[in-house]
Parts: sequence; structure tokens; C-alpha cells
Amino acid sequence: MALLSPVSVPGPRRVVSVDLDAPLPPLVADDSGSSALVIGYRDGFPVTTLDVLLTADPADARRAIAPLVDLPDAGSRAASVPDADLPRISIVVSTIVTRVPDIEKLLDYLAALDYPDYEVVIVDNRVRVPEVDPLPGLLEGRDVRLVTERRPGCSAGRNAGVAAADGDVIAFTDDDVRVDAQWLRMIGTRFVREPEVDAVTGMILPAELETPAQIWYEAYYGGFSGERTFEPVTIVPDDVPGVMRHAQAAAVAEDGTVRKHFAVYGIGGYGAGANWAVRRSAFDAVGGFDPVLGAGVPARGGEDLAIFIDILWGGGRIGFEPRAVVHHRHRQDLAGLHGQLHSNGVGFTALMCELIAKDRRHALVLARLMPRAARIKLAQLGSRLAGKRDAAPETVTEASTTRIPRSLAYHEFRGFPAGPAAYFRSRRFWRDVETGRFRP
Repeated sequence: MALLSPVSVPGPRRVVSVDLDAPLPPLVADDSGSSALVIGYRDGFPVTTLDVLLTADPADARRAIAPLVDLPDAGSRAASVPDADLPRISIVVSTIVTRVPDIEKLLDYLAALDYPDYEVVIVDNRVRVPEVDPLPGLLEGRDVRLVTERRPGCSAGRNAGVAAADGDVIAFTDDDVRVDAQWLRMIGTRFVREPEVDAVTGMILPAELETPAQIWYEAYYGGFSGERTFEPVTIVPDDVPGVMRHAQAAAVAEDGTVRKHFAVYGIGGYGAGANWAVRRSAFDAVGGFDPVLGAGVPARGGEDLAIFIDILWGGGRIGFEPRAVVHHRHRQDLAGLHGQLHSNGVGFTALMCELIAKDRRHALVLARLMPRAARIKLAQLGSRLAGKRDAAPETVTEASTTRIPRSLAYHEFRGFPAGPAAYFRSRRFWRDVETGRFRP
């Protein structure tokens, strides 16, 4: 395939947490890797990341990390919220039980959360249950509520979980994620401090970077859902008259300054389905997850972005809270990564079709924004096909030399034109599910 560019295969990269207010640790190259993703923490929360090339001399890594010590903490240091004021939160995890070790680890982390009032709802979203079922053993002895949803698709699974939940706020994560102990407290705190927000998204960091596919995924996106930022912002839709009302939004910092302006369709840069929460009232107002979208149906994805866009489209607000942290285990093999990126492309344009079907004003807005969006996407494609480098400064000890295979951009961008057809197949598929014609 012409688009498969020859690149060097990177070795394992360590993920290292560093307290920037303590003496810097000695980091040297060894059998576990010759590079590291350093995550700088202050007061227990991440404030920056840096890719560092390691040598046999720990002084090289210390010199590379030293400038991070002087970086300001972008997060809020406001007083904590009393436990009595925090909302009850229901955590919903829909799973098809294909990653048993990951599920077990996630359940351990959920049980250790520092939060006064929460429940865990696990949705068994398997269409068929195998003769040897690992799920009962995973849940045995755990304070977890089990919900069964045999209709396919993560949207159907999550909707079933929400229907069974009793929290004022619903938090979502995935079964290949590990959550920080303060994850839920930071979400609940943001909802209390900012009562006008309808949803809160959080920070997604890699759990490991052990394989080339995992390293390439980080380098390709610069973060899980977009270029990683550690500053809390509130996403506020523009309230302008006419066709463009609520079609664009501003990322507003705590001091009131606008950090970024973008179309609501780009909200994925500030959130993903592996780490977000929503007020139950806002979830109900937008109608929950669209079962035509998401993993498990032909449309493949877009269900989380659909809710984000619906919230903003209706004039709601979304808070990005970088102190609400989860760690995601990226796809370990290149075939799995190619499949994920292709699904991302399919899911995005399928989502656009569903938005237009619900509100024709989206068609007018997209037509107006399309030229600019096309220029941005083509620029991204050119950068990625040229072999984008990681975003660290390129000095001997402060940068990764990872180059990205062209196949990543190829598989994502070839998914875009396939999205509309996948959307219509998904609609037919879900009609068959609802009328009982679907047979697994």
C-alpha cells in the first residue's frame, strides 16, 4: 500500500509520574526503555507532560525536566467542597466482557474512589453469553449493581445503565480505563462550584506506552481526544442570532478570557466517552445516547460527541476539568489501532448525518463551515502523512523522535466517506433490533 510509510519502530516508552515540588527522580535508559513520557504533578494532579529521551546519565533527564518545575499550576486552587454538598453520582460502565483483566483492575480502582456518595452500575451488553462466563466471578463480593441489556451497541448499554441509576449526576468511563482516586471528587466539585454546567469532561492520560501502536496513537493525536491541555475551561456556546446560533463555542478560562473559539462539532478536543459526567436532567433533556450511533452498531462511534453537541446546541455548557483524571490503555497492536482510527472516521461523518436528520439547521451550518473545516482537515492530513513528530521541543533530551506511519491517517480519513452509508445501515439495523427481526 503506497500510503504505508516506512518508519522506525519505537521501543517501549515509560510513563513516569513526577512530583514537581519534590526532588526530581533519577531517570536513565535501561531494559524498560530509552524514553519516557513524564507527567508532572502538583498537589496530586497533573499539570504538564513532556517526552524525554533517556541516556545512561541521569543528569540529562534532570536537565530536560527542570524547566517544568517553574511552570505555573493552571488548575484552580479554590477551597474544597464539603462532602455534604457533593451530589450523589452513579458511575455507568457498559461492557461486552472481552477485556477481563482490564475490567477487574477498573473495579478495583472504582472501589477505592475518594467520594462520599456514589454507586457503580455495570451493564452486561453482550448479545450472547458464553457457556463459561467470567462476569459473575468478576463481580462476586463487590458492591456493584449489574444491569443486563442484550440489545447490541454501547449506546443501548449506557442508556440501560442510566435508567437503573439513582444518582443526580451520571459519570461514564470504559472497561479499559483506570481511574484516579480523586476522579469522582473533582467531577462532583466542578458541578457544585459551577452549577450552570450541564456536563463535565476530564483528562485522559495513557496507562502505558509499551508497544509501537500505543506510542504512535499518542503521537498522532497529541493526547487521547485532542491536543492535551491542563487548564480548566468552560465551553460556552455563542448566543448569536440566526442560523449560526449555538453553532460555535468558546473555551473560557477561569479568569474570563477566551482560550479558543471553535465550531461545536470540534468539541471532541475537550472530551471523550472514557471520562465524562452529566447531570441527569441534561441527559434526559437531550434524549440520552442515540442507539443508532456508537460501537456495536454499523455507525461505529459518535455517540458521546452527539450528546456534547446536543448540550451546546441547546444552549448548555460543558466544563473541562483536567484534575478529573483517568488512564486509558490504548490499542496494543497496529491492526487494532487501524481499526479504531477507521471507526473514528466512520463514526464522525455518521454523526453528522444523524445531527442533520434531527435538526436540518445542522445542514446549513455545516455547509457554511465546510470550506474552513476542509482546509483544517487537509492541513492535518498533510502534517500526518509527512510524518508528524511529537510536540516536545526538539533538543537531544527533550523530545521523542517518534515518526508516525502514514497508515494511521489513511485509515482514519478513508473512514470519513464511509460514514453516511454506515449511518443508513445503522438505522436499518436498529429498526430490526426494535421490531425483533435482529438475530445475533
